[in-house]
Amino acid sequence: MKTRIHRRTLLKGLLGGAAISIGLPPLECFINANGTAYAGGGSSFPKRFGVFFWGNGVLPARWNPTSEGTDYALSPQLMPLSALKSDLTVISASRVLTTNSSPHLSGPTGLFTGDAIVGGTVTRPSIDQVLAAEIGGETRFRSLEIGVQRSDNSYSYSGPNQVNPPETSPRAFFNRLFGEGFRMPGEMTAVDPRVRLRRSVLDAVGGQASDLRNRLGAADRIRLEQHLEGVRGLERQIARLEENPPNLAACRRPDAPPEAYADLEGRPQMSAISRAMSDLMAMALACDQSRVFFNMYSQSVNNTLFPGAPAGHHQLTHDEPGEQPMVDAIVRLIMSDLAYFLTALRNVPEGDGNLLQHSIVLCTTDCSYGRSHSIDDYPLIIAGSGGGALATGRHIAARGENACKVSLSILRAMGVRAPEFGVGAGRTTDGLSALSP
Repeated sequence: MKTRIHRRTLLKGLLGGAAISIGLPPLECFINANGTAYAGGGSSFPKRFGVFFWGNGVLPARWNPTSEGTDYALSPQLMPLSALKSDLTVISASRVLTTNSSPHLSGPTGLFTGDAIVGGTVTRPSIDQVLAAEIGGETRFRSLEIGVQRSDNSYSYSGPNQVNPPETSPRAFFNRLFGEGFRMPGEMTAVDPRVRLRRSVLDAVGGQASDLRNRLGAADRIRLEQHLEGVRGLERQIARLEENPPNLAACRRPDAPPEAYADLEGRPQMSAISRAMSDLMAMALACDQSRVFFNMYSQSVNNTLFPGAPAGHHQLTHDEPGEQPMVDAIVRLIMSDLAYFLTALRNVPEGDGNLLQHSIVLCTTDCSYGRSHSIDDYPLIIAGSGGGALATGRHIAARGENACKVSLSILRAMGVRAPEFGVGAGRTTDGLSALSP
């Protein structure tokens, strides 16, 4: 019979005459019915999650690689990502199984929330906000939402009709991140005395911890030990902080971007805005201002006039004849801007690795073939491994599997003990097994 211990149980003791306590890690004996607690352990660098989204789909015949596994060749539309190939997993042939009742909207809603649009309403939080609810309280900003096109629309939802609109001005985003309230790590040389008190708490609670070990199952004893070892590591870190307060080399206050990016010959400067936003987001993550983001490169059904295009993007997906060379060029341009963003993350050093390796970035669009609005053969890229939690450097042909399996795999890789993702046709209790490292 499983020992019943309340999740708010504390290990208590005395330190210097003062009562102190330590909270417990997520244990099996108090996991709730939804299974949303976090597992302990892992890298000392935080995991980040984000979405990179663009509208109007791809050309599947030029998007999907023709071979599988780790020795695959990038497709023509993926070639701009060639320098990042080892950090990517390309997933083809998965299906969004929720109903395709709203062209351009049904696919991302089904993928991000696991549910269909009901009467024009998004009914559940999107995956970024599921994670923001779990880990967003540890940083200055619960989550960050950015975009390139001016719009109040997004696929980042905190709940029914609770959209999180993107910030589309690089200067406004800079002011929010690095204006009033921003502090460089290491600017305060004195260690907070409240933190210093934690240095010897393990000795003070040792007796109660020993008693608790005897009441736990094997798996929970391991989790408790990992948690206490984490506290010991924090104590050692505090001692080092007192001796040599750090100023993290990866975190810096960047230069402010221009006030505005005027259209050039009636065409928005998509790449210039995207790249300015990419640099700011990379530094926001490097400075641990947030660990969750949604990057809305372009809107669904957008009719942006891209460089060299004779008509808007959405119009071209329906009206350009033949193999649609202009649509192909637009997708390649977007992949070039995605490559810039991912490279900005990869260029941030963290220990022996980099920020991209400690992140999971889900890159996707609103349909597969824009002309038909299909949500079969859904285009998906995962960049980064979340500190080794997901496989990279491969192409996975999912052969009709539920795309929500990818969402569930991501939640679990981020540490969420999620028994399932989605409802109705989108529901799955299994992740995508090929993503396991």
